[in-house]
Amino acid sequence: MSYRPAQPAQCIIPPYLLEALVRNGTAEQRDWALRTLSLDASLRMARVLSGPARPPVAPGRLTAQPRPQPQRTIFDAQGNETLPGREVRAEGGSPSADVAVNEAYDGLGDTFGCYRDAFGRDSIDDAGMPLRATVHFGQAWDNAQWNGEAMVFGDGDGTLFGSFTASIDVIGHELTHGVTQYEAGLAYLDQSGALNESISDCFGSLVKQFALGQTAAQADWLIGADLVLPGFHGSALRSMSAPGTAYDDPVLGKDPQPATMRDYVSTAQDNGGVHINSGIPNRAFCLVATALGGHSWEQAGTIWYDALRDARVGPNTRFAGFAQATLRAAQHAYGDAASATVRSAWTDVGVL
Repeated sequence: MSYRPAQPAQCIIPPYLLEALVRNGTAEQRDWALRTLSLDASLRMARVLSGPARPPVAPGRLTAQPRPQPQRTIFDAQGNETLPGREVRAEGGSPSADVAVNEAYDGLGDTFGCYRDAFGRDSIDDAGMPLRATVHFGQAWDNAQWNGEAMVFGDGDGTLFGSFTASIDVIGHELTHGVTQYEAGLAYLDQSGALNESISDCFGSLVKQFALGQTAAQADWLIGADLVLPGFHGSALRSMSAPGTAYDDPVLGKDPQPATMRDYVSTAQDNGGVHINSGIPNRAFCLVATALGGHSWEQAGTIWYDALRDARVGPNTRFAGFAQATLRAAQHAYGDAASATVRSAWTDVGVL
């Protein structure tokens, strides 16, 4: 693990969805979307101005270390736009009467537990970093984000999206942006940015599967299914097994994710399509996990985690470079058969 410079604040809702609301939504929906876009821009600027997150302090290795435990603190912004807000629950504290507080607390714990028990990692920075989250940020803020130091959750608009604490895979997704920040430091642009988003989707789904005890065959491979409300025409924000099929909405449009490099989207929007083209490596991971079978974190997740920590994977790594890292990881950990499975998946999506 090596410290990398801070990345821009990353949000779960792609900007193109919010822009579609501005173009096609009702007056109320346009108001929600414009408010969210404005808040997203302000949070990104605050992230840039704050500078890099603190570098991790390497834990001592000379004596036996106790089993890592999470150190969680949940804050309540109470609808305001000031962070972190009022502290409402600390590690070991009693459950709150506020569902969002408990969902955030539990989601942070589930993510910490998955990384610890499946991959031997001690928090986001692998050095015991305390986990902090703020709930009820802003008014009808349609987003959640990792801002480099903490999680921030909106309550949603109540029509298309509900509370962003409700989706454990979204919490795992956003905290994984922090893991990527401390490991490969993938630049949030073009293919490197799409890899950044994809890795968050992969591990977000693994956190959900780990918490539910699901096998790869039992998993839904959807991202954000628990966010969407009846007003949303679709099943989730993204489908890892079938990119491009998660939604088809008269206001938001059709899910634009490609499943293979043949349909790769070249665009200046969305930081070069980071939320769009992430469907390609997402599908590769899903193919590997389902082909290897069993619990996805046991082989497929280990291969992807080891690849993320590969010294040859860095800020400007593209799809093909990461695919090669997964091949090295698969060969090293599991041998020829697993490596062949990984190669087949990346070939199916047109990367190799």
